[in-house]
Amino acid sequence: MKFGVVVFPGSNCDEDAFHAAKDVFGQDAEYLWHKDTALKGADVVILPGGFAHGDYLRTGAMARFSPIMGAVRGFAERGGPVLGICNGFQILLEAGLLPGAMLRNRGLKYRCEHVHLRVEQTDTPFTAAAVAGQVLRIPIGHGEGNYFAPADMLEAIERNRQVLLRYTDPHGKVDEAWNPNGSVNAVAGVCNEARNVVGMMPHPERACEALLGGVDGRAVFESVITTFRLADLRRAQVPA
Repeated sequence: MKFGVVVFPGSNCDEDAFHAAKDVFGQDAEYLWHKDTALKGADVVILPGGFAHGDYLRTGAMARFSPIMGAVRGFAERGGPVLGICNGFQILLEAGLLPGAMLRNRGLKYRCEHVHLRVEQTDTPFTAAAVAGQVLRIPIGHGEGNYFAPADMLEAIERNRQVLLRYTDPHGKVDEAWNPNGSVNAVAGVCNEARNVVGMMPHPERACEALLGGVDGRAVFESVITTFRLADLRRAQVPA
């Protein structure tokens, strides 16, 4: 399968995502410049972390207008798997591809550390290889990761099982002391209603090799690779 890694001016985790897809998992991968208007045959699209366009105005507010986002939106509407990591998550929120918004971290400080995440749902392309209730240890690095949604929207998100990851203590218990940014309901990752577009603040691409301090991020990549292979197998079994 082929990963398309979108690069905006100011992206700084694009090489990490590319490395994870190509070198760690042995998949094809290609960079997609923000001025491109096509996805070059990508089977899965990653919007990586960083500071797209310097994060002026608001995080992701300018990147949503990049030409590539038209292709990303069309791909998502056709059911293609899209993953936004950190700044990529913020861009998906600004583009309206995911519900909610990001605020400055509680305490107004940049947080760079490992956090614990409880897997809430496994019926998405990026969580299918995980187990519900599983606790992952994955790093964060952000100043505006405080997820917010109005009460009615939050209620709908919870009802539709769109919260995929929550910040917890090491044992999987939600505790405000372990919520690094103040996110409402300890939300660390969500999906759209169709469940093919996922955004998460933690960086799974930075947790795919033991040398980097952990491998729990592999679950995200293994999920989408397995999902794609199973779909490909099902297509091959359909009689001509």
